[in-house]
Amino acid sequence: MAIYWLDDDLTFPHPSYADTDGVLAAGGDLSPQRLLLAYQNGIFPWYNEGEPIIWWSPDPRFVLYPKKLKVSKSMRKVLRNEEFQITYDQQFETVIDNCGKTYRKGQEGGTWITADMKKAYLELHQAGFAHSVEVWQNGELVGGLYGIALGKCFSGESMFAKVSNASKAGFITLVQKLETLGFDLIDCQTHSNHLESLGGEDMSRDDFMEYLGQNAEKPTFRGKFL
Repeated sequence: MAIYWLDDDLTFPHPSYADTDGVLAAGGDLSPQRLLLAYQNGIFPWYNEGEPIIWWSPDPRFVLYPKKLKVSKSMRKVLRNEEFQITYDQQFETVIDNCGKTYRKGQEGGTWITADMKKAYLELHQAGFAHSVEVWQNGELVGGLYGIALGKCFSGESMFAKVSNASKAGFITLVQKLETLGFDLIDCQTHSNHLESLGGEDMSRDDFMEYLGQNAEKPTFRGKFL
């Protein structure tokens, strides 16, 4: 199947045109307007340094319902003992820098968080759409993650950990925080054993698109997760 190449128009083909790997289109730009349009339609960018921008819409989608979050006994102990301190939206740029140094499955080499990608998500952070979670231990940043909030859906983009359980503690705390804010779905994009152990599950693209249609009518949280 021929790949769809984007031009300057702010449009995407329907996600159902994605190939079996989830590749939908290539090209375009990473303007805040295009990125927000992408997330509103279940599309996200992921590509290696030196490649054109590749836009994805996998089927099935991997998601997590906050109410179905699974916290193991060992992690409950970690959280109860306050082994980590969690903050939000305090070190977005540092978090995305660290995520860029973390290997992602399918990454051929170098960072997938290019300078253009970093700039684009910093703009979305400044506009109140992109958020970070910082995980601290003894005053040192040891883990974190970032993603996009639209309506009542949070789309996780990437996470990192320098010590055991750091990213897991950050993710669990974030999900609990999002539930208190009325969020009803975490978009994890693609399957990972790590997220499956926390309650992640598959959702068909059709069901995910139906959810996004309903989500578009919900108010979007803007600002900082304090």
